[in-house]
Amino acid sequence: MVGHVDPMSQFIAGDYPELFGAILEPLGIELVRYDLDEGRFPDDLGECDGWICSPSRLSSYDPVGWLSDAEELLRRIIAVEAPYVGICFGHQLLAQALGGRVEKSPYGWGVGVRDYEVVARRPWMSTSRDTFAVIGSHQDQVVVMPSEAEPLFRSDYCPFGGFIVGDRAWTIQVHPEFTPELADHLLAGRIELIGAARVAEARASLYRPLDRHELAGWIARFFSMSAARSAR
Repeated sequence: MVGHVDPMSQFIAGDYPELFGAILEPLGIELVRYDLDEGRFPDDLGECDGWICSPSRLSSYDPVGWLSDAEELLRRIIAVEAPYVGICFGHQLLAQALGGRVEKSPYGWGVGVRDYEVVARRPWMSTSRDTFAVIGSHQDQVVVMPSEAEPLFRSDYCPFGGFIVGDRAWTIQVHPEFTPELADHLLAGRIELIGAARVAEARASLYRPLDRHELAGWIARFFSMSAARSAR
């Protein structure tokens, strides 16, 4: 973990370990918690079969001491080709760690249910679908991808909405772990920050069908296929 759900909203579904556990544990993924923001790093990358980097309310470029250590951890993960999935901040932090750039988007806040296009297919994607809809909540986004990365997802407001590095690491800007109830509560408390019109539009979008469980299946299959590859 590199951050926490707003404490005022955690009564809905918990913090990130509970949110990710709700969609991944039924698919056979056992989560082990490391609080990087509190200095709790793994001693060895072999402690887990794969790694997920959570969202955060920080920016990847904030002057926070532990962020440089987190970037180094991600570079080590990539160097040894350990399986990795970066969600929102985890997407941005990997991009920055590998030489990309993250900035505040001129679009402003990307909130509510967002449509993303799949621009590169991978075997762990279970269907041939070309688009998906998942809740977004971000103002920062990747504006320059790392040189070794290939684009994976994009949207009309976020051209680098996900990327892949080799066969063992991929990222996504939006939040498959977010429920509509959680997003609605977060948005209700951020009207001054985001703007009333955009918040109203985002809250109205939360009634749309979501593909969050589809993406959870992609994450589970990615780790399963990575484990099978390592066992050969």
